[in-house]
Amino acid sequence: MARLRLLSLTLLAAAAHAQWNANVWDNRQVMVHLFEWKWTDIANECENFLAPRGYGAVQVSPPTECAVVHQGDTQRPWWERYQPVSYKIASRSGDENAFRDMVTRCNNVGVRIYVDAVINHMTGGWPLGTGATGGSSFDSGAQSYPGVPYSAFDFNDGNCNTGSGAIENYGDFYQVRNCKLVGLNDLDQGSEYVRGKIVDFMNTLVGWGVAGFRVDASKHMWPGDMKVIFDRLNDLNTAYFPAGSRPFIYQEVIDLGECPIKGTEYTGNGRVTEFKYGKYLGEAFRGSNELRWLSNFHEGWGMLHRDNSVVFIDNHDNQRGHGAGGDMILTFRVSRWYKMANAFMLAWPYGFTRVMSSYYWDQWWENGQDKNDWIGPPHDGSFNIISPSFNADGSCGNGWICEHRWRQIYNMVEFRNVAHGTDMNDWWDNGSNQIAFCRGNKGFLAINNDGWDLKETLQTCLPAGTYCDVISGSKDGGSCTGKSVTVGGDGRAYVEVLSADYDGVLAIHANSKL
Repeated sequence: MARLRLLSLTLLAAAAHAQWNANVWDNRQVMVHLFEWKWTDIANECENFLAPRGYGAVQVSPPTECAVVHQGDTQRPWWERYQPVSYKIASRSGDENAFRDMVTRCNNVGVRIYVDAVINHMTGGWPLGTGATGGSSFDSGAQSYPGVPYSAFDFNDGNCNTGSGAIENYGDFYQVRNCKLVGLNDLDQGSEYVRGKIVDFMNTLVGWGVAGFRVDASKHMWPGDMKVIFDRLNDLNTAYFPAGSRPFIYQEVIDLGECPIKGTEYTGNGRVTEFKYGKYLGEAFRGSNELRWLSNFHEGWGMLHRDNSVVFIDNHDNQRGHGAGGDMILTFRVSRWYKMANAFMLAWPYGFTRVMSSYYWDQWWENGQDKNDWIGPPHDGSFNIISPSFNADGSCGNGWICEHRWRQIYNMVEFRNVAHGTDMNDWWDNGSNQIAFCRGNKGFLAINNDGWDLKETLQTCLPAGTYCDVISGSKDGGSCTGKSVTVGGDGRAYVEVLSADYDGVLAIHANSKL
């Protein structure tokens, strides 16, 4: 009987942590957001690059049928994907067949798929006759979406306490959760009917092999309603996952400490996006704070518990000035700082990490705002998304940035996988912006963000030997294409990171030993 009780407690404990589990294969620790990629291209990328490089998962753009936006000069913006018309799988990225093929092929090589699920709302107000990516009709004014179907009875208008029906005061959590976000028709997740439609949509994807969900605009839904929905999700497909595995849930909640709604209100449902993380690192690398203070960069900074958080340097919103972090956010446009910050994130033992993969757009600044922040992915004359091309060095062309293919980032993905299960130890700093630390006896990282050289003999915590610096190069058989570091029998090594170095980072780990 005691054994049975112990088994029951073990199973309950596993169930309690299920929606926080990223469901990655082989303990991989990093997801990449392939923003606006086509399903066929993602399937190819899983097989040809992500799996071999140790990436654990892909966050894909919303796959649901959405409004087709042609509004003056704004033609097919990226944000149309966040205005669903139905839960059919029909978007610029491809149809249901292409989506299912992607999920299967990625799972077959150990790369999981997380879907960006838009379940807070439907479209904004568009003229009658506006097209949809799957051919469905809709009447946003009448709140009629036959493709689901939803009608005016399924929305929050009667629960909203503002005269306009929109959020007017972000200090009022009733408005934030019951009123329209930027004019988008706000679904009532307290309705059993609405809950059922959302659960059916998510369970369909789970049945196809999807491993989890980023839940868009979670801050604008009641945590209790979301819990009911998530609790009704099916276990993951046993063709790819152990029996009893639950969908990974991570909820988009922007909480910089300025509003009454807190990320901690949502951690009972799954992980939460920790926007403070990228903001604080941006401040540090841009010089508003010194790197030496990062020695205790964790919950003590007012961030979520590491087991409840998804962390990132930037995302598709704040790299455009939306969302959170303002001009402190680092993006591909400041590549040296960006690579430094990503290296720190991928080496630092906090949260489940997400790498951004972007496309390029020309900015047009006017009164402090990028007027081109709407621009969608690279496309042809008919607005069909163009696939990325690949250069000889593995980087992307055709307008795609592909940060996940930068050597300084993908090599740090391996670092994070190798160091998983260890904590930070043997911190060193120069009292300013030169820092170094170990991850157990598995990895060592040094960063120089000062205007002078770092030349020190430091404890690397690694066994004696010669190691390839995976920032300046890669291990190639028994040699290194970049700098090498010699570690002595006491674990110490002479480390140079010059102020003129291209990247400002040095990293070695157990698997980079020559």
